[in-house]
Amino acid sequence: MKALVYLGPGRKQVEDRPKPELKASDDAIVKLSKTTICGTDLHILKGDVPSCAPGRILGHEGVGVIDQVGVGVTAFHPGDHVLISCITSCGKCEYCRRGMYSHCTTGGWILGNEIDGTQAEYVRIPHADTSLYPIPQGADEEALVMLSDILPTGFECGVLNGKVAPGSTVAIVGAGPIGLASLLTAQFYSPAEIIMIDLDDRRLQAASRFGATQIINSSNGQAAAKVKALTEGRGVDTAIEAVGVPATFLLCQDIVAPGGVIANIGVHGTKVDLHLERLWSANIAITTRLVDTVTTPMLLKTVQSKKIDPKLLITHQFKLDQILDAYETFGPGALKVIIEA
Repeated sequence: MKALVYLGPGRKQVEDRPKPELKASDDAIVKLSKTTICGTDLHILKGDVPSCAPGRILGHEGVGVIDQVGVGVTAFHPGDHVLISCITSCGKCEYCRRGMYSHCTTGGWILGNEIDGTQAEYVRIPHADTSLYPIPQGADEEALVMLSDILPTGFECGVLNGKVAPGSTVAIVGAGPIGLASLLTAQFYSPAEIIMIDLDDRRLQAASRFGATQIINSSNGQAAAKVKALTEGRGVDTAIEAVGVPATFLLCQDIVAPGGVIANIGVHGTKVDLHLERLWSANIAITTRLVDTVTTPMLLKTVQSKKIDPKLLITHQFKLDQILDAYETFGPGALKVIIEA
């Protein structure tokens, strides 16, 4: 089968790989229909994720059709259409019982990281009964690819951890796919203001279309001053960091109001400064989280009822044999790319 393989920092290629085989009784083999590229894949290629070794097939998102199941799989059968969660969970360990599936002792974020992932024709899914979701008949499978990772990540790590509330003021630093997913799901809670901050005007214009009340291009270094001006000098109740670089985490510290929350989503590959010399008395909270995907069933219902349209995030389409072109495209000029296997 064709697969996109990580070869080390800055290096990747398409290779012919053997079709994966069942290894455990609760495994399933899924034939991919559609997958995508995540900003986390770019962090891997930068060398920010040391747990991902050279030779790994990348990707942790997608939809497909069950090809085979192990004898212990009871919820799925060959031919079933499924959504692949970016998080693999056994449902039995201490962390899974606490709803912290991201830290499952035999799962978590392993797809495209510690085991081969979804940017291929086939993928092996451990703990299939609790790591796959049935796709309702007639559902838009392209839209559901966004439920593998970015919608639950934006919602759980940004909106829920950030305690977005009716009438509150929110700033999202980073208007890439994760930041825009946070923007879409923050609107569930009717905040008074959602300020989107980015370096790229095209992404900021997309944010305006998706519901941002204010947009700020931070390229001139004046973003914090503009946020303070918009909030009568107070700052924001929730500052969501959706990039994963030191400058954006620092900006969140500059704009959070007393009593506010900094909700970190970004994948950080280098150390960042925390200015406790001026924040120690500000009554703020800082949250970190790897998505648990506990909200995926709820988000699936909101998509099915058309309360939210994740297809807004899709800007480009490719075939699997064009995946290197897809990586070249995936940048400031694009949001999410769909890759058809």
